[in-house]
This record gives sequence, structure tokens and C-alpha cells, in this order.
Amino acid sequence: MAYDEKRIMEQLSDPKTRHSAFSEIVRQYSETLYWKIRRIVLTHDDANDVLQNVFVKAWVNLDDFQNKSKFSTWLYRIAINEALDFVRKQKPISSLSSDEGLSVASRLMADEYFDGDETQAQLQEAIAKLPDVQRTVFNLRYYDEMKYSEMSKVLGTSEGALKASYHLAVKKISEFFKNHD
Repeated sequence: MAYDEKRIMEQLSDPKTRHSAFSEIVRQYSETLYWKIRRIVLTHDDANDVLQNVFVKAWVNLDDFQNKSKFSTWLYRIAINEALDFVRKQKPISSLSSDEGLSVASRLMADEYFDGDETQAQLQEAIAKLPDVQRTVFNLRYYDEMKYSEMSKVLGTSEGALKASYHLAVKKISEFFKNHD
């Protein structure tokens, strides 16, 4: 059955069909949200944990959705914020971790769920070194090919600021590869 956002929104407002409608949303968006989250948190297990938190948060706050944007935009915003919160909370912990000294690329190459090559792992290393906002903007633009207008709605900032962040991210990634040749 094809996803029909208008029909789903009507079902979400009816207590009798709310659970099944939300289950359909979970099926529809799980993979897309997983990859948005994974590009921010990097590991499979962390991405799964954050994804679960996203759906719990969406369910708990369902009545707060105001239909001012698409439901998918609301979900993307929750997912990105949850992923960024996770990364911020992990920074102090990671300095005490047994992974200390291992680069992002090394950890990715050891992750059984990572299916990229060394160059892709190094790209993730470069992306991980970006500030949170630049990393998020780069991922949304480069991997998801999200338009700046949509990104502006998801992140709640101007298109000009997003373009500047993307430009700076690309410049820093280029410099990373120049310094690692």
C-alpha cells in the first residue's frame, strides 16, 4: 500500500486507528531516518538506539504536531536533533572510552555493518571532524540531496546560513584530504 500522508494524518487523529497509522509511519520512515541518523552518530548500534528514541519522542509528542509543515519534516527534525544530542552527550564519554586513540575511519572499518572502503571511511573521518551544524548540513545536502529550502524547514535556519555552512564543510573536507595524502 502506498503511503498517503493526508490519510495517515486523519488516522492519527482518530484514537481507534492511531496505533496502526503510527505503525505505518514507522515502516515508511525507519530506513530513511536510520541513514540520516547513522551519518551523524556513525555506528549501527548507536543509530538504532537513536532511531528508537525518535519514534518514542514522535509518539509521545504526536498531539503537539501542528500541521504547519509536512509530517516527514517534523520527523526529520526530531531525528536530527536526537542524533546531535546523542553526539554531544557522547563527547565527554568518548574521551574515557576504550576506543580512545582509534580514528573514526578505524572504528568504521571494524564495524561489521559498515560496507564502505577505506576512502569512504576517511570521508566519514573528515565529516566527523566538522562542527555539528556543518556536519549535519553536509550530510543532508551531499548524501540526501536535500534542497536548502527543505533543510531550512528541518533545521530552522536561513538558506543563506545553510549554504555558507555547506561551503565551509566542503572546504574543510578538501583540506582534510590534502593533508592526508
